[in-house]
Amino acid sequence: MDSDDDMHDADDVQSVDDDFYDGETGLGSDDEDFDSDDYDDVASRQQQNYAILSETDIRQHQGEDISRVSTVLSIPRYAASILLHHYNWSISRVHDEWFVDEEHVRKAVGLLEKPVEMTNARELTCGICFENYPRDSMSSASCGHPFCGACWRGYISTSISDGPGCLMLRCPDPSCGAAVGQNMVDVLAPEEDKDKYSCYLLRSYVEDNRKIKWCPAPGCEFAVKFVMGSGSYDICCFCSYSFCWNCTEEAHRPVDCDTVAKWILKNSAESENMNWILANSKPCPKCKRPIEKNQGCMHITCTPPCKFEFCWLCLGPWSDHGERTGGFYACNRYEAAKQEGVYDESERRREMAKNSLERYTHYYERWATNQSSRQKALADLHTMQTEKLEKLSDGQSQPESQLKFIIEAWLQIVECRRVLKWTYAYGYYLPEHEHAKRRFFEYLQGEAESGLERLHQCVEKELQVYLDAESPMDNFNEFRTKLAGLTSVTRNYFENLVRALETGLKDVGSSNSQTTCSQGLSSKILGNKSKGGKIKPAGTSSGSGAPIHNLENINFWSCDHCTYANPRSTNTCQMCEHCR
Repeated sequence: MDSDDDMHDADDVQSVDDDFYDGETGLGSDDEDFDSDDYDDVASRQQQNYAILSETDIRQHQGEDISRVSTVLSIPRYAASILLHHYNWSISRVHDEWFVDEEHVRKAVGLLEKPVEMTNARELTCGICFENYPRDSMSSASCGHPFCGACWRGYISTSISDGPGCLMLRCPDPSCGAAVGQNMVDVLAPEEDKDKYSCYLLRSYVEDNRKIKWCPAPGCEFAVKFVMGSGSYDICCFCSYSFCWNCTEEAHRPVDCDTVAKWILKNSAESENMNWILANSKPCPKCKRPIEKNQGCMHITCTPPCKFEFCWLCLGPWSDHGERTGGFYACNRYEAAKQEGVYDESERRREMAKNSLERYTHYYERWATNQSSRQKALADLHTMQTEKLEKLSDGQSQPESQLKFIIEAWLQIVECRRVLKWTYAYGYYLPEHEHAKRRFFEYLQGEAESGLERLHQCVEKELQVYLDAESPMDNFNEFRTKLAGLTSVTRNYFENLVRALETGLKDVGSSNSQTTCSQGLSSKILGNKSKGGKIKPAGTSSGSGAPIHNLENINFWSCDHCTYANPRSTNTCQMCEHCR
């Protein structure tokens, strides 16, 4: 007989019925219809807590920081640059350290408080080549040690060729620690070395800065400036690549960075190879090499040079087998030994490895499938933007500005495929003993897949009719309304799903009261349902003071069967074909 908890689990899933999804904000809006101006990019709908920087932007930010430090501390710009580089481009840290102990800071970075002039003589001896040169052809850092132009150029060029260490260049005199800044590089180095030094300084501003990172996409030259402690870590670069600021892996909400690291390691590690070998092979009793058997009888012959012949079931010598032991396709010895418990441990280990492998394969295949679908959706989005949108605009006599709802639908599909992909990593690491959470999670995941497939089919298959049409079609505006509605409810559902998974489905308990908690969580994600069976937008009971909207306000009616938002002009649901 099922336990009470199991019965509650079942009731929990059934209590949601066949509701499709509605967000906490509802479908309503202040506008009466779907204007094209409402269709901005998905990323722009969220308050961004980051800025994408081009090379020009990076240089501008870097110059502003140098100017601020130079002004506050009353030091030259080259000195401010050396200070900022030493303290990882943190202005606050430079100020703190400088005003606590200026002398210590100067000594650490090689900035002399009072620069020393070169000896006032007609000729000076170069400290590297030991040749005498007129004083006008000699140069020195703030320490006053003179070196000829050729030696300076060779010294600077060699340092720059060695890499970013040239940003911490010091006086060539072994006993001197005076800094050599960009001011001397600009005067003494050739153009090629100046460009390299400038490039290293630019890279240092990004790579040593706690608030800025390069976009990790191959070939991308943009950087991202992030506002710490503000909202999501997800970044969407101008190159269309989305990544996590915290770990720089692909954007992975609702999964945390630790889970992503474990999942990526598992996908690339040898552990699953060993599991496969353990689950699908047996070691030769003589040489211990693993052998896979995929067909044929129980008579196994190991490969040369071993050539040992044995029984696949009991691993005993084949010379001891024959008609009396069950022939070629059975083994009485194995059955008898199994009943006596001789093979229990090895069989148990093999069975555990097989179950573990099957479970991992289940989640990995679906993770990889959604990744492939996302890549295909990105390719379709590019094709739509570059080729099909113009064709559709001409065929339906619609300006391209009025067709943004199609691009938004594709962007939403790409984002939802990414979220759905990572829910499989989330599910793999969901604790086995938390049955209520697992059951509810799988239900929510199934609903997400179902809703996304509806949106994908609409924008991929149904749109093709209008692309193939030779003249404008009267029902194109109805298609616009349908696709826009599907995009909206899909977005709301996935946003709520992500929030629920990020909190660990905390409203789903394991006690007898967990049904109530689960119902509350499901109503948050799927939308509340009135007694009459129609969706009541979650905003109507939020208590947040937000305006209350319903479907009728925007000329929609909600299907009692699937809750799809249909235009009021139709009497049959466009999704499930049930009558109104």
